Amino acid sequence: MDNKRANWSYPTAVRFGAGRITELPETCAAAGIRKPLLVTDAGLANAPITLRALEILRGAGLNAALFADIKPNPVLPNLEAGIAAYRSGAHDGVIAFGGGSGLDTGKLIAFMSGQSRPVWDFEDIGDWWSRADPSGIAPIIAIPTTAGTGSEVGRAGVLTDPSTQTKKVIFHPKMMPAFVIADPELTVGLPPFITSGTGMDALAHCLEAYCAPGYHPLAEGIAVEGMRLVFENLRKVMANPADIEARGHMMAAAAMGATAFQKGLGAIHAMSHPVGSLYDTHHGMTNAVFMPYVLKFNRLEIEIKIERLGAWLGIAGGFDGFVDAVLALRHDVGVPHTLAGLKVDDRQRQRIAEMAIVDPTAGGNPRELKVSDALELFDTAMVGRL
Repeated sequence: MDNKRANWSYPTAVRFGAGRITELPETCAAAGIRKPLLVTDAGLANAPITLRALEILRGAGLNAALFADIKPNPVLPNLEAGIAAYRSGAHDGVIAFGGGSGLDTGKLIAFMSGQSRPVWDFEDIGDWWSRADPSGIAPIIAIPTTAGTGSEVGRAGVLTDPSTQTKKVIFHPKMMPAFVIADPELTVGLPPFITSGTGMDALAHCLEAYCAPGYHPLAEGIAVEGMRLVFENLRKVMANPADIEARGHMMAAAAMGATAFQKGLGAIHAMSHPVGSLYDTHHGMTNAVFMPYVLKFNRLEIEIKIERLGAWLGIAGGFDGFVDAVLALRHDVGVPHTLAGLKVDDRQRQRIAEMAIVDPTAGGNPRELKVSDALELFDTAMVGRL
């Protein structure tokens, strides 16, 4: 075991279960928040679940305000506007509410509220996070309303730099929310496209974490169980959106994926990030499109692991059987088979390939990703060739 040396970490305190949104005021008290800024994306600004959360807060005497000027793929001006709202309102904590965009931006607002350096100085490169003033990070409560990104248990946020159209990962250990309220009732009203895309995002996180090289058996075990939950429950929530038990399993799988991917991600995300930046596609759905093509690309490096995974999940047929199971799940939940199905064209294929190989997630792929490889992956995903 001398060569098995690693540093492991584990996430935050989670209040999981249907109806637990009512515990928001006491969660604020536990986090030391008296004047929260509730941060969510523009699509949720007037949603019943958002208005109810504000009503719960105000009913408990908490002077909460709402910030929702956030795009589905958040950009720097969204963050800057949020920081201005936080400071002008003299808030003392953030409630990050929503899917990945609301959660990531809420965490970044809390993180940057007391910093003097630009946000790009804290990109997830080496120990850049140590540049931050930890005393300037406000407390965070995260409330996911989708079951996909798992950002509620993560220590990073993704933000697009509009000057380069590049998605960047901003990291700090104290960006981890103090508390999470994971209430599956909040996900019931999701449109089918979002339910499908976020569910496949959870699967992508678990799958890439499992396949990433390196020794982290805790992460691998969590990833395997997360994949089981997705395979067994995503079809159920698509067929019956009010299935709270299945919704809960999907919410757990999302958190498990984000817990597991501290081990690493890979070419699914490396390819998806530039496509999302340049074409504003849904992140989870883009991951879902790339998934089988990246599996095939990595086959020589992961075949034995995937055979073992298939045995654990009750999927017969070895590597090919697992790929077939992914394809069947994609089909059943409405994922397009090609990038063209997401209205992506090939005019920026070279730029996408060049962006993909330097994406931070590319380093976790089991096989080195070169520009020629990224071009091939893009082309096969465009035409659906496996």
